Amino acid sequence: MKGEHIPHKMLGLDAFSTWLGIEILESHIGRCRVGMTVRREMLNSMGKAHGGISYALADTAFGFAANSHGKYAVSIETSVNHIEALEEGDYIEAESVIEKVNTKVGFNVIEVKRGDELVALFKGVVYRTHKDWEG
Repeated sequence: MKGEHIPHKMLGLDAFSTWLGIEILESHIGRCRVGMTVRREMLNSMGKAHGGISYALADTAFGFAANSHGKYAVSIETSVNHIEALEEGDYIEAESVIEKVNTKVGFNVIEVKRGDELVALFKGVVYRTHKDWEG
């Protein structure tokens, strides 16, 4: 399967990312940019987006980019720093770029943005398996 098509296949199989309303904005081998709108049911008790929302968006971008190299890849450690609170109706984007693949383990930093404003910083470590993505 061509790498740039893998994120689209993954999204079609991913009920959670589909529920979140994540859309693929750009997909190339080693690169994926995704976006979504914060909805009312994603807000916490303080009326702000639950921290898991920006985390999930970045994690999805990370997973899609890591898998686009053609092998199944799974995250083994991730973390997020929340910088700005998100409101209902905010549109956020995350882009993951994984250009060099030469080991079983890869590291990536993903910025989550609301327009040009950085709202979260996600860091992840991925393990690449030997299993190929098939069309």
